[in-house]
Amino acid sequence: MNHIRIVLVRTSHPGNIGATARAMKNMDLHDLHLVNPKQFPHHEASSRASGADDLLANATIHHSLEEALADCTLVYATSARSRTLNWSPKIAEEACKEIASQPNTKIAIVFGNERTGLTNEELNLAHHRVCIPTSEVYSSLNLAQAVQVICYELFKQNHHINPSIFTVDSDSKTPAATMDQMHSYISRLEEQLQAIEFLKPPHTMLMKRLRRLYNRAQLDENEINILQGILSAVNRAIDNKHNE
Repeated sequence: MNHIRIVLVRTSHPGNIGATARAMKNMDLHDLHLVNPKQFPHHEASSRASGADDLLANATIHHSLEEALADCTLVYATSARSRTLNWSPKIAEEACKEIASQPNTKIAIVFGNERTGLTNEELNLAHHRVCIPTSEVYSSLNLAQAVQVICYELFKQNHHINPSIFTVDSDSKTPAATMDQMHSYISRLEEQLQAIEFLKPPHTMLMKRLRRLYNRAQLDENEINILQGILSAVNRAIDNKHNE
């Protein structure tokens, strides 16, 4: 996503710059520009970057927003508050879809000061206004949090996330327990529950419910072996008690 530039304007807290760098690097963005930051470089920015120090080292400093946007073709400005401008915002997901659909266009996404956001004059430099939907009860987002949300939406659009990357590799996954293994365990469980007098006739419905419970769990071979081991330990404890 080298065509996308993140621009922070008049940032008050250096920690937010570091957290922004971290958010960007998490989501495969690298082009950070700063307009008149109050304190930068700063040790708090480095601390909050948590491994994204390269983005801080390569960040470009500007004296004006016009300068930061000079070589960009398209500009999206983020703003949570209603303004006097008659300008309907795009929600973050919609805006990021548009951005992702233009990989050959140099695009800037602009974030304002933590307390006041972007001025109307700064918003006027943008082609589109972007907002992040939040609760009406409490709509205030930290600057770095807002950057993280936008970067995540961009990452989703550009990388077509495959849910399988968050699951165990099927080649290394333990085989599922067979029906025969399940039947053996359930039968043994029933015997043990009778032995400790947890089950007393009639108990047909209870065992059916227990079987449904284990079926929902979709146990693998390791798990069924663990459960069998527990039953073995219970059985030994019962035998030891009887032998006392």
